[in-house]
Amino acid sequence: MHKLCIYIPSSHLEVVKKALFNAGAGRIGDYDSCCWQVLGVGQFRPLAGSQPFIGESGQIEQVEEYRVEMACADESVDAALEALYQAHPYEEPAFDLWRLDERCGGKIR
Repeated sequence: MHKLCIYIPSSHLEVVKKALFNAGAGRIGDYDSCCWQVLGVGQFRPLAGSQPFIGESGQIEQVEEYRVEMACADESVDAALEALYQAHPYEEPAFDLWRLDERCGGKIR
């Protein structure tokens, strides 16, 4: 089992979550669409050659984003990452993927 943590701009929060849930992420036991989210501010500066969704090349940008965390069974990781890249508006979406101890999260189907 893994834990996926994604940073999503407010404008695309529900679209990205839905894509991840449809790919099998966010399932814990007899529940689906499970996640935890919190609003914050992300910062980045697009470098030369980038094509930013938000902001201007060379300028520091701050944007309202949600940090969204969800469980992801081993067999759903590849599909979830593909869904993330397809649904997320950023050229380089920021995310973390951690392998969890098998005792975390109970039964995953």
